[in-house]
Amino acid sequence: MTALTLASAGILLLLAGWIRAAGTAVARVPRADALRDAADAVSGAEPVADLLEDRDIITPAVGVVASALLIVASVLAMAALVTGLRPSRALALAAGVAVVNLVVGDLVPRRIGRWNPRRVAYGSARLLRLAVGLGGWANDLLPELEQEDGVGEAVTEEEEQERELIDSVLEFAETIVREVMTPRPDMVTISADAPVEELIKLSTQQGFSRIPVVSNGDVVGLVIVKDLLPMLNEGRRPESVAEVMRPVEFVPETKLASALLSELQESHIHQVIVVDEYGDVVGLVTIEDLLEELVGEIADETDDEEELISVADNGWRVDARLPVDDLAEVTGVALPAEEWDTVGGLVLGLAERVPREGEEFAFGPLQFQVTRMQGRRVSEVEVRVNGQIEAV
Repeated sequence: MTALTLASAGILLLLAGWIRAAGTAVARVPRADALRDAADAVSGAEPVADLLEDRDIITPAVGVVASALLIVASVLAMAALVTGLRPSRALALAAGVAVVNLVVGDLVPRRIGRWNPRRVAYGSARLLRLAVGLGGWANDLLPELEQEDGVGEAVTEEEEQERELIDSVLEFAETIVREVMTPRPDMVTISADAPVEELIKLSTQQGFSRIPVVSNGDVVGLVIVKDLLPMLNEGRRPESVAEVMRPVEFVPETKLASALLSELQESHIHQVIVVDEYGDVVGLVTIEDLLEELVGEIADETDDEEELISVADNGWRVDARLPVDDLAEVTGVALPAEEWDTVGGLVLGLAERVPREGEEFAFGPLQFQVTRMQGRRVSEVEVRVNGQIEAV
């Protein structure tokens, strides 16, 4: 009987760990990637894409199911092991069970889920669907209870700001570098063999003190304008940027932003280059980018306020870098922010190819016209409203 109880506890513990790993993995899979994999007939991609349509419910639902399984596993293990033991030994055994549950049921599964998110999520698609269904049913009870408890309570502006900050911190814990980086097309770079005069001119025009250095299309270093000042003061004038550049750090685009922020603070590095799984440069991220994810936009005296959306004759003129959420807030139309981060990505998704200037695409009551392209990249879009708008 004891062996059967322990075996049941072990199975529940492993199941809880599997669910935790799957939940961690699916939270890191962009829905656009899952949809593309589903179109390529990758096993498990389609149900994961369906789950990601309502991403916000996945983590709490999976957490409820995994926690419930861990509790039951702990109870069964304690029932089988502590019978007849002295209180001191029973307490020590309880601590050991708690440690095993924490490691096997939480810490290790989370690391596995981060190791290869798509593979783990797709392989666990059926289990995820079941866990989200059960956990979502349990979580549906919570809003009603919170509403009853909060009747008559007024939320002050200070409390609202605190809640927004807490929400930002919680979201930041799940944010990856790709979501906050400056994409490669928007990077300001300088050639390694460029003269110092060009560096001074570029820094003055763009207002950047740190500029990535490129050679043969690849980033090979980083130049900090401050490094040039002592040389000029001593009467030394380097012939090219390569003589003053520093080594540059590279990070994967799937790295957690919170982990990168800690590393940048410890190493006193302010800017790193972001690469994809093939080692190609896809963008850069600064410590300021990471802090802005927590506290909002940070501007100094030299920053010009950049307007990404303005009112046009029949709608809005929109910079393609504008987040989809911001456009949804302005227009009052619900847009799929989980699938595309920016308006440019949304237009590419609607076109399903690289669009041409002047082309128009519709999404619900909104009409998108591509007004400017930069190579294969959508740069500016004009957005108009056709018909009745449904509130977000």
